[in-house]
Amino acid sequence: MEEVKEWEVVELLKTTTDYFVAKKVDEARISAELLLGHVLAKSRLELYLQHNRPVYRDELDRFRALCRQRIEGRPVQYITGEQYFYGLHFFVDERVLIPRPETELLVEHVLELLGMTGCGGSREAKILDIGTGSGCIAITLAKLCPELRVSAVDCSSGALEVAGINAATLGVESQVAFVLADMFDELFAARLPESAYDLIVSNPPYIPELEWETLQQEVKQYEPKIALTTPDGLECYHAIAAQAAKLLVPGGRLCFELHADGAAAVSELMATNGFCGIRVAKDYSCHDRIISGTLG
Repeated sequence: MEEVKEWEVVELLKTTTDYFVAKKVDEARISAELLLGHVLAKSRLELYLQHNRPVYRDELDRFRALCRQRIEGRPVQYITGEQYFYGLHFFVDERVLIPRPETELLVEHVLELLGMTGCGGSREAKILDIGTGSGCIAITLAKLCPELRVSAVDCSSGALEVAGINAATLGVESQVAFVLADMFDELFAARLPESAYDLIVSNPPYIPELEWETLQQEVKQYEPKIALTTPDGLECYHAIAAQAAKLLVPGGRLCFELHADGAAAVSELMATNGFCGIRVAKDYSCHDRIISGTLG
């Protein structure tokens, strides 16, 4: 027997959005669209193109269960298990930081440094991604540039499991080597599959502990603190810059994502470790976000 129709898509989206607003859910409309799209296996655009599509009882029950999680503060990306990054579909869960649009700028900057902008490139190069998390930087670079060899390092075995799933899903397992290692370990370099790299990239934890309480509640409650914060926000930059000076080939590049207030301090420590030609690029909000330099 045919299931009883409960709602049409457009009605359900409006009602849910209003409910989320009343409950003070961040990005209420987008949250409703993403959750319903996940249940119906539709993109946000498809939801509106099929705005009169009926939503049946079993679909409604699943959607309501997801909405309850969102009201509790759980990020949409963890509820659905997915996040798009640089046009690619990544699996995410609470073991990894949710990839942000600002980090796409880091990928673009790396491509520019490698001379691989536009449609990609075929230059052979060895890349080291320190603190890979979901693997979004390493895997995106490998996907865009098939000649790259990428070593992706993290101190979390859980994060590396997520990154491995993403590498397999996106078909770059042969290009990306995942390594369990801690950047603060004196044996860090010995654990890597290569002795020298053309470029090192990192989006390290850079939020000072004093800023932790100012973050959104859903960030503090659900995202891994180890991927976000350190005591003063600079410890990882110090460790990576020191390691990079020994791991890069002459003329090799080091590229970081920055705290909005971190450009001056990170530029100074990079210079102290032998990097020159230091450049800072801004994000969509005109905050300093990317810094790079060349090993002199």
